[in-house]
Amino acid sequence: MQQQIELAVLDMAGTTIQDRGEVPAAFDAALATRNIQITPAQLVNVRGAAKRTAIRTLLAEQMGADDPTLDAQTASTYAAFSEFLRAGVAANGVALMPGTEQALQDLRQRGIKIALNTGFDRDMVAAILTYLPLDRGAIDAVVCGDDVSLGRPAPYMIFHAMEKTGITSVHNVMTVGDTALDLAAGFHAGAALNVGVLSGAHTRERLQAAPHTHIVESVAKLGWVIDNLH
Repeated sequence: MQQQIELAVLDMAGTTIQDRGEVPAAFDAALATRNIQITPAQLVNVRGAAKRTAIRTLLAEQMGADDPTLDAQTASTYAAFSEFLRAGVAANGVALMPGTEQALQDLRQRGIKIALNTGFDRDMVAAILTYLPLDRGAIDAVVCGDDVSLGRPAPYMIFHAMEKTGITSVHNVMTVGDTALDLAAGFHAGAALNVGVLSGAHTRERLQAAPHTHIVESVAKLGWVIDNLH
């Protein structure tokens, strides 16, 4: 019997929303305030994580995890990151990934609830949603990194999305993201469909190395994934 998907939990930046360089630029600028430079590979490794956790990880690589000032440095660097990213969003706006609006409509027509989840905190998400060219009624819930005790790869943001939308079984959930951490969270949640998209931070090879059920070009293919679920 074909399984019924009742909830789609989709990542934001790189999955449903274009990342036009504002996020990497904000990381670079914030870390530069601490005279720290990182490589693109270091940044790719933390994409998908809660942003405060990502900054702590990057700082610990330079300072050492036992540095007594790590917590304070993380807090101040994260504050700088948030300021730089808000400025980038205000200057450039927010654009949906091509095909996102139609994909969300397709999910809705199938009777599927839609939740966004993200490693950004609630304040940052509020700023992003202000510029998001999308009918607010298209989204049933938004879950942020600071809504839960642990971000990805823990499954708690997915569980919280289920709680907010009244979905009780992970066997009726599809998760979608562009990073290995997105896929790890979907796997840990036990989602029926755990879909990687190639529109964002990680390559096909990196996504294929993570637990998944499908890897597709973009969210535009989600209808096909659901229609071919057996």
